[in-house]
Amino acid sequence: MYALETLKEKYLLYCQTQKELNTKTLKAYRIDLTQFITFSAAFDNPFSKENLSSYLAMLHGTYQPKTTKRKIASLKAFFHYLEYEELLENNPFNKICISFREPQRLPKTIPANTIQVFLNTIYHESRQETTPAKRKSILRDIAVIELLFATGVRISELCSLKYQDIDMENHSLLIWGKGAKERIIQIGNPDVILALSSYIESFQIEIHQSGWLFVNRLGNRLSEQSVRLMINKYVKLADIPMHITPHMFRHSFATLLLEADVDIRYIQKMLGHSSITTTEIYTSVSMHKQKAILTEKHPRNEMKVNGG
Repeated sequence: MYALETLKEKYLLYCQTQKELNTKTLKAYRIDLTQFITFSAAFDNPFSKENLSSYLAMLHGTYQPKTTKRKIASLKAFFHYLEYEELLENNPFNKICISFREPQRLPKTIPANTIQVFLNTIYHESRQETTPAKRKSILRDIAVIELLFATGVRISELCSLKYQDIDMENHSLLIWGKGAKERIIQIGNPDVILALSSYIESFQIEIHQSGWLFVNRLGNRLSEQSVRLMINKYVKLADIPMHITPHMFRHSFATLLLEADVDIRYIQKMLGHSSITTTEIYTSVSMHKQKAILTEKHPRNEMKVNGG
């Protein structure tokens, strides 16, 4: 039997070369597995049911349910790999029942009227700027925000877009999602198309030199942190009394489409969710639509009842 540290490295190499997992996921796996190895040093057999039960108890007592669930998933995947490669004869997970309820956290959304105020503020700022450099920068900011809301892309997906991923002739976007899965999203709003055209025309030199669709003032790839700071800037200018993150545009995209009676299966595909279960969480958020249905369409409205 190989040393546990060696097995870990073999598995991480497999995840990188065979499963083609991204850097962020590999980093999380490394942290989780290293933690398990450190904990297991006190046990003669790290793969024993006793060791694993003690480790799981420690996780439950130390971390929030979401983090615990991720760490257990990392370890289960590692043990499954060892079992598949016949490096582990008896998988202790097969004899341990793991069941715990993770409290549901509803996605935080931005009200439609707040998004309108936010967009109006950015466009207003673009009309006020007189220096070419600042106006150019705002054109990029407008394109970024418009695209976040128009397509529901993750911030990591947006910042990873290459110039060849956008088709301005057919108004479509090729997005590389989690697990290297690709999807195409159409851009239907004329204002969004105009914002993208204006940005690309203004930044065409930097875009062609770098290859990235969105670039910073130095001509390098626009970072996720830069987008967060950009949003914070306009939230303050618009005097909006709420904290807004890039991911909240994605949540709002899904929720508002659901409220507009768009089939949830279409929303699933546009968001790039592999399971409809992930998308269904937005049905819990759509309270405005629920109120409208119960107010306008409930059969009680048609009943004529004489009050007591």
